Amino acid sequence: MTEFFAEYGLFLAKALTLIIAILLVVAGIGSAVSKRREAREGHIEIKNINQHFEEMQQELEDEVLDEARLKQLHKEQKKRDKREAKERKKALKNKDAEQEPERKRIYVLDFDGDLHASQVELLREEINAVLTLARKEDEVVVRLESGGGLVHGYGLAASQLERIRRREIPLTICVDRVAASGGYMMACIANRLLAAPFALVGSIGVVAQLPNFNRLLKKHDVDYEVFTAGEYKRTVTLFGENTEHGRKKFIEELEDTHGLFKEFVSEYRPALDIEKIATGEVWFGKRALAQGLVDEISTSDDYLFDASENADIYRVRYEHKQGLQEKLSNFSVHTADRLADRIMQRLQESRFWSR
Repeated sequence: MTEFFAEYGLFLAKALTLIIAILLVVAGIGSAVSKRREAREGHIEIKNINQHFEEMQQELEDEVLDEARLKQLHKEQKKRDKREAKERKKALKNKDAEQEPERKRIYVLDFDGDLHASQVELLREEINAVLTLARKEDEVVVRLESGGGLVHGYGLAASQLERIRRREIPLTICVDRVAASGGYMMACIANRLLAAPFALVGSIGVVAQLPNFNRLLKKHDVDYEVFTAGEYKRTVTLFGENTEHGRKKFIEELEDTHGLFKEFVSEYRPALDIEKIATGEVWFGKRALAQGLVDEISTSDDYLFDASENADIYRVRYEHKQGLQEKLSNFSVHTADRLADRIMQRLQESRFWSR
């Protein structure tokens, strides 16, 4: 029995030593990964859209065409490749070859806006990356979708797009579904603004709404007091008793924000009859074109597909690395934001629902 316990104790000691060694290795790896994450929070992902179109075409040809037709297509492609190779070789011998312009590049960014315009951080990094390489002969295409949200969030998002304009790089914005309120604040910056036929565009207005529970609190003998320093530190409140003086000031602030919004839109689309269209209304794409809110009716898919004939197209996307805790926190916030955003969008779309 003594010998058994001795062997068992030796076994436990070895097992414990092995477990400690594994834990130390895991801890070391975790520390190294943590330091790398701190050093680099995210990374840029690039996708070649031209190659994507070509791969889809090849897959469809392989599935649809018969063997004889496929062989003929492959033979023709080889001839084109040889001809293009000869032309490139000839161009290299030409002393003026270095002066020939490079093929145009189009950088595609996606912005899916919520109530807080929370994607502005990703947009900032994507624009930073593009501006390191983009030339004046290139183009930036932003596929934008947003029903609007907080003024300061969308103001910053619009300012990020202004950076592209200031460097004289052509900016095209495509609206496939909705660019309203803060979304249109971003969209109007484009040199060229495209919308799908039934995309919702406009809503150049400002809205603020909040419930007031003061009478409910009084009914249950609950006092709520607000202490401020400054006459207009708090104009209206959820739980206190709102005054006509406070309401008047709050409306003045809304009107001032609306005025700034109209000035901003007029700066980038001076041909607009701003007083006519800055009523908070939204228009379908075709109606928006008639009002001068957009420049052309087209989907982003059509625009990029046609452009791929004469340009190299790259989708640029910034991927932010998140820990589990951050993912859970962002998920809850994002869910709430998307719910509020969906409610806002439904309110804008309500008059257009088919019966």
